[in-house]
Amino acid sequence: MFYNDKWQLFSVSFNRYLSIRITRFRKAYLTGQHQETMNYNHLFSKIYDELGKTDDSGEVASYIPELKNINPNKFGVHLTTLDGGHYSFGDSDEKFSIQSIAKVLALVLAYQLENENLWDRVGVEPSGTPFNSLVQLEYDKGIPRNPLINAGALIISDILVSHFDEPKKQFIEFVRKVSGLPEMDYSTRIANSEKSAGYTNAALVNLMKSFGNIRNDVDEVLDFYFNLCSIEMTCKELSRTFLFLADYGVCPFKNEPIISTSKSKRINAIMQLCGFYDEAGEFSFKVGLPGKSGVGGGIIAIHPDKYSIAVWSPRLNKKGNSIRGMKFLELFTSETQASIF
Repeated sequence: MFYNDKWQLFSVSFNRYLSIRITRFRKAYLTGQHQETMNYNHLFSKIYDELGKTDDSGEVASYIPELKNINPNKFGVHLTTLDGGHYSFGDSDEKFSIQSIAKVLALVLAYQLENENLWDRVGVEPSGTPFNSLVQLEYDKGIPRNPLINAGALIISDILVSHFDEPKKQFIEFVRKVSGLPEMDYSTRIANSEKSAGYTNAALVNLMKSFGNIRNDVDEVLDFYFNLCSIEMTCKELSRTFLFLADYGVCPFKNEPIISTSKSKRINAIMQLCGFYDEAGEFSFKVGLPGKSGVGGGIIAIHPDKYSIAVWSPRLNKKGNSIRGMKFLELFTSETQASIF
């Protein structure tokens, strides 16, 4: 079971779900959105042409050996709407390592298990420093600034290891449930590659262990974390997986609650504030959507009540975020004149 009180969650979420559906219908009726004929595929092509005029001088994430082999010129995008629409462009059906994007799914599950006790061990503030900073972690006495930097995700990993007898098996079952994709799995190849170069992550988890904020064996926590980051998805699969966060915690293709409306709101807020490491403000300012990046070059972004969109472009800037992915989403929300602000 993924919920502490499944009936209570269902009751609260179902009532909220009906309220949301009524509000959405009224909004569509009043604004004419039910007649919207936005041609996203055409818009994607237009924006991609614009990207050719922008700088893309970044590099792939070479510090993870397996990611060195990615073709840096790959580009894909897929948008999934709450009413079942699918729009794609480029290499949207090619699998890539979602890396830190998976931290959001781990956070959802840990939040469901721990409720507000979760925030005793990890904060919700933007980091303002690199995603693997040891300096900030020592200054904060082993309490990570947020759950989406490496130290924070290691705390989330430790929590899941504590809750489950077979944490890797039970977490991937959760991912399969949320995505509706029973074949979803870890990549042993990428997980082993991360382990071979995971010295900084080992330093982070040991530092937190010294402050008493890691409860389990550090090797077990690291093993779970490396596998967590190894999951591969296509843009289409990634967009589908995160659609529940656009639907207030309800999986729209199953009409099944994944997380409560209140917690879904808070997960989106954390993505808005912390999803791009020490470049979260830049993404908020230019794109205006909650989102999360990964060093595999992927980005997931959420427009509550409308859609989720996944972009993949492997060249990264110095902050570890996809250059063309961020620029694409900036142009996209400018063209559609739609953000959460």
